Amino acid sequence: MQPLAYLTRDFPGIGGSIKNRPEDFFVQEIPAYEPGGEGEHVYAEIQKVGLTSFEAINRIARAHHVSSRDIGYAGLKDARAVTRQVVSIQGVTEEAVMTTPIDGVQVLWAARHRNKIRLGHLRGNRFAIKIRDVNPTDILKLRPVLARLHDRGMPNYFGEQRFGMRGDNHVLGACLIRGRPEELLHHLLGSPRPGVDDEATVQARSLFDRGDLEPSMHHWPRRCGLERRILARLIKTGQPGSAVRAIDEKLRRLWVSALQSHLFNEVLSRRIDSIDRLIPGDFAYKHENGAGFAVTDPATEQPRVDAFEISPTGPIVGHRMTLPTDDALAIEQAVLKANGLTPGHFKQEGRDQAKGTRRPLRVRPENIELAAGADEFGPHMTVAFSLPAGSFATVLLRELMKSDAPEPAAERVANPTEPDSILPSND
Repeated sequence: MQPLAYLTRDFPGIGGSIKNRPEDFFVQEIPAYEPGGEGEHVYAEIQKVGLTSFEAINRIARAHHVSSRDIGYAGLKDARAVTRQVVSIQGVTEEAVMTTPIDGVQVLWAARHRNKIRLGHLRGNRFAIKIRDVNPTDILKLRPVLARLHDRGMPNYFGEQRFGMRGDNHVLGACLIRGRPEELLHHLLGSPRPGVDDEATVQARSLFDRGDLEPSMHHWPRRCGLERRILARLIKTGQPGSAVRAIDEKLRRLWVSALQSHLFNEVLSRRIDSIDRLIPGDFAYKHENGAGFAVTDPATEQPRVDAFEISPTGPIVGHRMTLPTDDALAIEQAVLKANGLTPGHFKQEGRDQAKGTRRPLRVRPENIELAAGADEFGPHMTVAFSLPAGSFATVLLRELMKSDAPEPAAERVANPTEPDSILPSND
């Protein structure tokens, strides 16, 4: 992927590193509502360290002898962090939730409510993140940068975690959408990347690219269950299409979602200098309630942008997505063309359809706090802030640290779902 444009390109960044240890990255959900005190579901705030949300849910289900389908959650949280999130559990008592020990999961409180928590039932997240390998006195340089991100808005990019360890989830999604099973298998089972893949995986991928399927199967590590299963199907049938059809629905949706995220990021990168300015043809997002509307007169609506009441949007591409017009549409069409796609590609017969929606180009970080200090692991800075649901803390840190490769100059632009809705994506 091409490097994404920074909003704060004039600030060189402080460098540093994050997530050196789970305790350096703290995130707590801000619920959309509080439990009412009665009902068949028990809401519980849990704290976990070093666990994915799915693993924590599975452990809770086993401990209470319920199905994992009876446990609701609003969003997914990183395993490499200390995270607090609220889950709902059906068929248990508050006392059992508070007293049943669960390895790696601490229950902070429990209360009843009528409804199951659903994905997206979330106002936002509160973060406190340590940046290490920095000069603590550089904290003074961060204040004006954070002030700019608060005033103009933070680019609402999807974070790199959306694209997987190899950074190619969107490529796999494009292969699905285009109906190219051979190409998908090349990326999934071949295309070795030394330095990213371990030695055994590099060997397995290299053998696959040479057409040595049985030896490739021998080298795939046992932990790579998906790759081994798909390769076994290919060896058995000799048909790439049959092998690809064995990929489960959840993973297919993840890859298509990554493709949508990639396209949105590219549009936002091209519009980085108009992140807080409407252009002709824009479709705007209302921050108060998530509704959207077509902008007919950018100059008339610009004061609402300046007040952070509304923002321009970009595409979560799908076959029923609301399209902008004029200049805004031209930018989005150029990105789709550069990727060899149209909205029609997302209307496939079968499982890989995507309706699409729109997403604001910017969000406002709130309640920003800065502190410098040191502990047994060395000096650090701590940055604390809140973000709306669906936005990525690593995007804000990227603007502060500038630790990735140099980027090209941004292309300047002149002065998450149901169809035709604007919903936040899930973090």
